[in-house]
Amino acid sequence: MRLGSSSAVGFGVNWGNMASHRLPAEVVLRMLSSSNITKLKLFDADSKIVGMFANSDVELMVGIPNEMLDKIANSPRAALDWVKENVTQHLPEVKIRYVAVGNEPFLKAYNATYESVTLPALRNIQGALDKLNSAEPIKAVVPLNADVLSDGGSPLPSAGLFRPDIQPLMDTLVLTLAKHQAPFVVNIYPFLSLHQDPHFPQEFAFFDGSNTGAAAIHDFNGNTYTNVFDASYDLLVAALNRNGFPDMKIIVGEVGWPTDGDVNANPANAQRFNQGLLAHITSGRGTPLRPNQELDVYLFALIDEDQKSILPGNFERHWGIYTYDGRAKYELDVLGTGLANFSSDVQYLPWRWCVLNPEGDMTKLAKSVDYACSHGDCTALVYGGSCNHIGDQGNASYAFNSYYQINNQEEESCVFDGLGMITTANPSTGGCEFPVQLNPLASSSTSSTATLMSSESSSVGQSMLLALLLAIAQLVLDFDKLASGWISSRRKKSKLSKLTTNGQTTITKTKKPGICRIY
Repeated sequence: MRLGSSSAVGFGVNWGNMASHRLPAEVVLRMLSSSNITKLKLFDADSKIVGMFANSDVELMVGIPNEMLDKIANSPRAALDWVKENVTQHLPEVKIRYVAVGNEPFLKAYNATYESVTLPALRNIQGALDKLNSAEPIKAVVPLNADVLSDGGSPLPSAGLFRPDIQPLMDTLVLTLAKHQAPFVVNIYPFLSLHQDPHFPQEFAFFDGSNTGAAAIHDFNGNTYTNVFDASYDLLVAALNRNGFPDMKIIVGEVGWPTDGDVNANPANAQRFNQGLLAHITSGRGTPLRPNQELDVYLFALIDEDQKSILPGNFERHWGIYTYDGRAKYELDVLGTGLANFSSDVQYLPWRWCVLNPEGDMTKLAKSVDYACSHGDCTALVYGGSCNHIGDQGNASYAFNSYYQINNQEEESCVFDGLGMITTANPSTGGCEFPVQLNPLASSSTSSTATLMSSESSSVGQSMLLALLLAIAQLVLDFDKLASGWISSRRKKSKLSKLTTNGQTTITKTKKPGICRIY
């Protein structure tokens, strides 16, 4: 995806790290560079991640998790220490523009857990930023879910206001943001509108439908809305207008479309939505209540995250425009070129899978599958998912393999009371992919090297660090050799046997079935 300077101005991406096996940092850097993406939103402020953007053109929004808000709200000193450790130590080499104080802290599902601490935390962080940063101002913001808004019982965007139960809190928040000339950050998810309401008009979720008939919204002020994104955006504009801030800058902190885990989550719909979104951003037409204004948007998300909570839905682990291993899921075309693939830049675990042994005791299958799914990722198996069609035995194999890969192909992670067996025959079929995970040792070592080498300094201190890194790398290699020998001896003791069927090799265990063990 090559956006070019003219179209990348108002476009960024979210990069989350809730993955069992992370892409090497230098691969992510190449992803951003090849796409001309110069704005990135993070959900924390990991020093290694932030530091790797030194001397780059990427502008960062770093985050403070909700769990830290109470401590920061009650201690200006804690806020000062956080800013020193996570912001000022990276300046001016890293372009940090925003600090996100919490993530959707006023979400209804949190039952007011963070309502009393968000504003004090925001003030303390902004105070610390003002005190410690004398260069370009850094703004503290609060990314909010669109559920902080209400239409007051009217279906019209111009009737927008803040949710009555938090109206005083929102009034104060907006005043605080305005005082520091900080933007209002809101997350908008048209996909969720479609997911949560079976009667929601599907075409209204996208940007390219006609929607001039019954699906369109005709506001009393003469404005017509043909998509839910514009309607949601202007609902916020109307609420800000009511509060006396018609010109407050708005940033859409998250917006996107998932590709799996739901009947509406697939690559075709994701490509359609995201392509329409990018065309909307680059058009410069804005929205009916803010016409001819550039939209500032962070696409969610860059890469899939297989460790995200699925409480909101099984689709939560599939928002990425890239797969876990750096493959483009679909074309995302703006200036005549599409997404580049980066899977050739990573190292995988050995090409083998854990599948169901049809000769095992099937009375134990349900329990084993449930265990594998609860500790792995079976979201592709749900109704509408990419692997929903592979049958009961296929479902079991998929579950076993997910657990096996997440546990780095440990031999004992493919036991399942004798129901699992290891194979070198790829069981992927009919659009359902059985993944082989990334090699965590290769990912961590290359990421560390990339982080260290991102600085152009030639100081003695850096040379010492490089020497230390090389020494550690040698120790890792030595340990790997020892470990390989130990594993080899264990495999001999466990009496692995090979069966060949139709030219494919399957490795099975001949030792007595055991229980599933975690290491």
